[in-house]
Amino acid sequence: MQALQFSDTGTLDSLQVRDVPRPVPGPGEILIEVRATGINPSDLKNVLGSFPYTTAPRIPGRDFSGVVVSGPPELQGKAVWGGTGKGFGFYRDGCHAQYVLVPADAVAPMPASLSFSQAATCGVPFITAWDALERSQVKAGTRFLIIGAGAVASAAQALGKARGANVVVGVRRAEVAKELQAQGVNAFQLQDAAQLPEQARARFEQHAPEVVFDTTGYWLSAAVDSVDTFGRVVIIAAPADGVISMSSLNLYRRGGAIIGVNSLLYSLQDCARMLEKIGAAFEDGLPVPGGFIELPLAEAVAAYHRINEGGSEKIVLIP
Repeated sequence: MQALQFSDTGTLDSLQVRDVPRPVPGPGEILIEVRATGINPSDLKNVLGSFPYTTAPRIPGRDFSGVVVSGPPELQGKAVWGGTGKGFGFYRDGCHAQYVLVPADAVAPMPASLSFSQAATCGVPFITAWDALERSQVKAGTRFLIIGAGAVASAAQALGKARGANVVVGVRRAEVAKELQAQGVNAFQLQDAAQLPEQARARFEQHAPEVVFDTTGYWLSAAVDSVDTFGRVVIIAAPADGVISMSSLNLYRRGGAIIGVNSLLYSLQDCARMLEKIGAAFEDGLPVPGGFIELPLAEAVAAYHRINEGGSEKIVLIP
């Protein structure tokens, strides 16, 4: 089969599309013909050596959709989606290939409302957002401020709205704020960090947000200063050195909590169970994801270079 594979980390130099043996399922495993597989920022970081536990040679890729071609009779021929979990693409082969091997309980039925390509864009961003909303207790009526405009922020906005939360999005660029507003999103342009508490209260009718989700890694201190009594601040990223200066006094005086979210802490099976719930949300009318481009697997190396050079579009590989 054709697969994207790297033999060393640190650069993209060893990344190639190669002919490799098609995996053979063992007891409790299924073989999936991959119909679409998304590229996430963590896939690029993986090849570049950001994860010390990665082993090589390795097929990268964390999110996929496809059809089961070998395994239990009740699953054969079924359209499924999966991926994202611990080790997948890092110390076990991932899904940037024509076929992928996973445990039989590590996939979820693919929502009929999504195409294979749409489904392949969802895993990491929607699982990360789902975990963030679950653990910060976002529900109907929650004053929920999201900082950022990336894939996770967009997923959190859609999931928060579906739950009936009062969702507001803050972004740095004026043109992005206007674009979100044109889509019906309650969005505003962020000023400097010191103004965030005032800006946030103005968006929630002079109430502080109950949950602030900083998807950028740079607004933790301002988020702590903005959140309501007993509020929750969720983070999924940090600066390169991992250090942000913040007031612990402001945090404990308001009884606040900081919640770190990392999809790599979950197993493939854990992520599949989340995808089942996310899939149900899509079937109930969650907006279908868009804004991605499709490229053949043969162009995967060029796609990685494109992202490494600053490209921001979501790329889906089609084997």
